[in-house]
Amino acid sequence: MKTLGKVLGVIVVCLVLLLPVLRITGFEPHGPTPGLWLKGDLVTTPVADWSFTDKYPNIEVQTNTWYLLPHSVTTFCIAYNGQLYLASYYYRPGIEYPHGRTWNEYVARDPHVRLKIGKQLYDRTLSYVTDPAEKAGFLQALAKKYPQPKMPESSRVIVFHVLDN
Repeated sequence: MKTLGKVLGVIVVCLVLLLPVLRITGFEPHGPTPGLWLKGDLVTTPVADWSFTDKYPNIEVQTNTWYLLPHSVTTFCIAYNGQLYLASYYYRPGIEYPHGRTWNEYVARDPHVRLKIGKQLYDRTLSYVTDPAEKAGFLQALAKKYPQPKMPESSRVIVFHVLDN
């Protein structure tokens, strides 16, 4: 029992020492692998037209977890009518929002996120889109930006509207 306590103590100390290093370096997501903090230059001014995001195939989203460490992922972004929208794909049938995607669960609990577009960071709020007309317009813009879908037909797209804080 003493040995187990020592091993657990060493693990806790290592984690406590590792967190400041990860905070400094960021440990951002890479492709499908999630990360922690996003690093970049924070933009605090409102954005009137998000069409500049058309040149970015993917952006990164940092959510707030219940255990106080950030969770960041890479996702698709679409500018539609000057507004910014994010896509989250559900590939397996039968799974309903927000379940099945960890970052969606965190957004449902706390919609405040940090977006990384290029080297710029934006603190914003996400709103889950339920309006069929708004979602249809988004899907049309999505098809223009990403004309070669590589998703199974059974997949569904969850849409988030990016709002100013």
